[in-house]
Amino acid sequence: MAKLNLNRVDMPRQEPEVRGKNYDEVALGYSLEQAQEEATRCIQCPKFPCKAGCPVQVDIPEFILALRDGNLPEAAKILKGKNALPGICGRVCPQETQCEVVCVLAKRGGQVAIGRLERYVADWEKANMGASVVTPVAGKPGGKKVAVIGSGPAGLTAAADLVKYGHSVTLFEALHVAGGVLMYGIPEFRLPKDIVQGEVDYVASLGVDIKLNSVVGKLVTIDELLEDGYEAVFLGTGAGLPMFMGIPGENLNGIYSANEFLTRINLMKAYRFPEYDTPVRVGKNVAVIGGGNVAMDSARCALRLGAEKVYIVYRRSDAELPARREEVENAQEEGIIFKFLTNPKQFIGDEKNNVVAMECFEMELGEPDESGRRRPIVKEGSEFTMEVDVVIIALGTTPNPLIAQTTAGLETTRKGTVVADETAGKTVKDRVWAGGDIVTGAATVISAMGAGKRAAADINEFLSKQ
Repeated sequence: MAKLNLNRVDMPRQEPEVRGKNYDEVALGYSLEQAQEEATRCIQCPKFPCKAGCPVQVDIPEFILALRDGNLPEAAKILKGKNALPGICGRVCPQETQCEVVCVLAKRGGQVAIGRLERYVADWEKANMGASVVTPVAGKPGGKKVAVIGSGPAGLTAAADLVKYGHSVTLFEALHVAGGVLMYGIPEFRLPKDIVQGEVDYVASLGVDIKLNSVVGKLVTIDELLEDGYEAVFLGTGAGLPMFMGIPGENLNGIYSANEFLTRINLMKAYRFPEYDTPVRVGKNVAVIGGGNVAMDSARCALRLGAEKVYIVYRRSDAELPARREEVENAQEEGIIFKFLTNPKQFIGDEKNNVVAMECFEMELGEPDESGRRRPIVKEGSEFTMEVDVVIIALGTTPNPLIAQTTAGLETTRKGTVVADETAGKTVKDRVWAGGDIVTGAATVISAMGAGKRAAADINEFLSKQ
């Protein structure tokens, strides 16, 4: 047996001192030679656990083998066969906890860099073949009308699969561009918007009719869609309603939700002010409250906007950070300051109601809570003050209640998420499915895509029996 190669090929990146001053993509991607070198590390094991670890069941060994052998068109075709958004997944999917963690080589610490290879193939296909890999099959006899609400990762995936099944699919998007959180929530330096637009265009090329500026619940209700000839509806509207702390001073000027802050930067191009007349307040001392990927994105955006000091304020320790380790390391390299075991008590304003300081508690960790992480406990008498002039609250999101409020018979939880079958996404309302963050609360792009794929399969099975 040949000796296993456990040395992953590093992906080139911009240097921290350079990238901290621009919005260009941090990771530069593999060259063909690097991609093929990494592809040769895949041992093509017979049980391919990586497939089982992928929420959308990409044929991972097959596309890697085609890449290794230099057959890039075939690699792209295999990849696109299961995943309509590979350029996105190759950049933001947490492969380290999914397909890569179950790679046979992971037991030896040398798992294949599946995400990086996926990104390479997707970028090669975009540059050399456009969106021509999969032939549209919409309009098959017996196909039915289906409405998909929301064009984030769940909606795009469900729409792409449904149209491949042969149904007539209309995708409704509330904003003026499609892509959902992929467009408004993830910064350019991590997920370039031309990549997102290219994959939205690909989904449209399959035959999906994308209607922008269409707020379902205002323009039309779910029941009206069902009455208007749509035989099934998939809800993939995500979780776009920000959560706050509910502490004194939270309404002061200069305090943003991460949703607003990132939307202004990503969707409204505040980072290109005054070219785009959509400014965002730039602080000298910025505190980001939270420890997830959204917190890392917010902090790194604030740095690029010109902040002198940017803090991540997190109530647990480094070991409990929910953000991807890669993003934490990028933030640390760029000079983001991490204040662990720290939690705000109140925000302090000046005579003009601008935030100028934040009083905090020191924390200590107790026994694990329901999330499995150790519960943070306030250390009495530990209060201290930090000078800040911008604060970004990145504590998570919940679904916008508009759909639930305008849809009779749709069951929701106390957190506002829609109740749906975990396997197929079927809700208690007849002919309505749901998946992604609207069901789970804020989660990963790939988990939302998996939910969209499973729901599309179940919708197709339902419609085929009608």
